[in-house]
Amino acid sequence: MKEILETIKKISPIDENTVLAAKKYQASLAMPPGSMGELLEIGARLSGITGKLHNSLPKKRIVVLCADNGVVDEGVSSAPQSVTASQAINMTKYLTGMSALARHFKNEVQVVDVGIKCAYECPQILNKNIRRGTESFLHGAAMIRDEAEKAVLVGIELAKSAKADGVSVLGVGEMGIGNTTTSTAVLSVLTGLSTDEITGRGGCITDEMLLHKKEVIKKGIELNNPKKDDVIDVLSKVGGLDLAAMCGVFLGAAAEKIPVVIDGYISVVAALCAARLSQKSAQYFFSSHCSEEKGYKIAINELSLAPYLNLRMRLGEGSGCPLAFEIMDAACVIMNEMATFEQAKINDDYLEEVRREQQNVPF
Repeated sequence: MKEILETIKKISPIDENTVLAAKKYQASLAMPPGSMGELLEIGARLSGITGKLHNSLPKKRIVVLCADNGVVDEGVSSAPQSVTASQAINMTKYLTGMSALARHFKNEVQVVDVGIKCAYECPQILNKNIRRGTESFLHGAAMIRDEAEKAVLVGIELAKSAKADGVSVLGVGEMGIGNTTTSTAVLSVLTGLSTDEITGRGGCITDEMLLHKKEVIKKGIELNNPKKDDVIDVLSKVGGLDLAAMCGVFLGAAAEKIPVVIDGYISVVAALCAARLSQKSAQYFFSSHCSEEKGYKIAINELSLAPYLNLRMRLGEGSGCPLAFEIMDAACVIMNEMATFEQAKINDDYLEEVRREQQNVPF
């Protein structure tokens, strides 16, 4: 836990003076005040992270944490556990939804094994396997605390490597059959909400399976009694290795001052775990799309964020990250290439009254 705490200690708030300078500059751009909406908020926050008014994001990487979950043995998923390894391999070949988008937009994809159960051969997958899948939390803790801490540290190290490689922005994805079940269990504990309120269908299950899934999660929480205020305890008892490692990437990105994109449901629960460990880390998080999974809106609201897109997506993998990267690029374009009123030779005195009224109104 010492290394995790050292990372948390390293996380500092974004530079509010640069944020204010960015907003002042945006007010000088040749447009009605605030008319580029969320792109302005993104641009200002990027400035707060980098300390620069004008930014670009030339090197984008999606980190995909892959692991199996023992709770699959309880019949909570329609897909067999072997799909985790198969799809992890397919990601390295750019054959999955996320990786096809990433290749199209020229994003890097880093596939990492933190707990795949089935044997496979694929040297393109980074092997950081801690154990071959977790236990079913219906019969005890998913893993021991030490294993959860190791998974978080894997994520932190991946963020450090990204910094060393000159990565401009990170996206966080996953592959792990059964991980909507573990994510829902973690979210239920962290928020105190019942499984009925937040349990969704994951990768398409029947009504009967959904009822069973809710019961499995409820019983698992009751059996293991995770401590709400101890995120590592929650992750070890009812979470997964993928979730823990993703949490580590979010923490590590914040510590390294790298903007980091949340994908869908699994990703946002991991981000919430990171934010509960360090409230300051959330300043570095950027949303992507609104997942169709039931608990997504609850988790994103807990982070005081809102999704940029609503495309009725629910794939996971990090599939929202390439789309969010393009939106963040657009925010940089506004800051870097749009003319000011002075450059456009427009007298903007007519906006003074509007600006005074909006001075204290956030975007």
